[in-house]
Amino acid sequence: MFGDMMGMLGKLKETQEKVKATKERMNTVILEEQSPDSLLKISITANRTIKSITIDDSLLEDKDQLEDYLILTLNKAIEKATTINETELAAVAKEGMPNIPGMDSFLK
Repeated sequence: MFGDMMGMLGKLKETQEKVKATKERMNTVILEEQSPDSLLKISITANRTIKSITIDDSLLEDKDQLEDYLILTLNKAIEKATTINETELAAVAKEGMPNIPGMDSFLK
């Protein structure tokens, strides 16, 4: 039993290291999102850090329209980044989980 506990602790530490590495890697995953007419473009990391925003000059003439574009496009970019981030981290965490009967159905 003690050996099993030490093995589980070792697996937990390994999983924590993999999660940390995955979080760091997510900083290098760049996603692009744009408005339907491509007047606004956003680059964001999978860790949800905005890297760049490109605004077409025509949007600078209408403050309300620009604000709407920013909200819609940023929300789409953040949603996409969140999905990738959560999927990657969940895969690493599940990989490091000890084999507990019935846990597979719980994690799905």
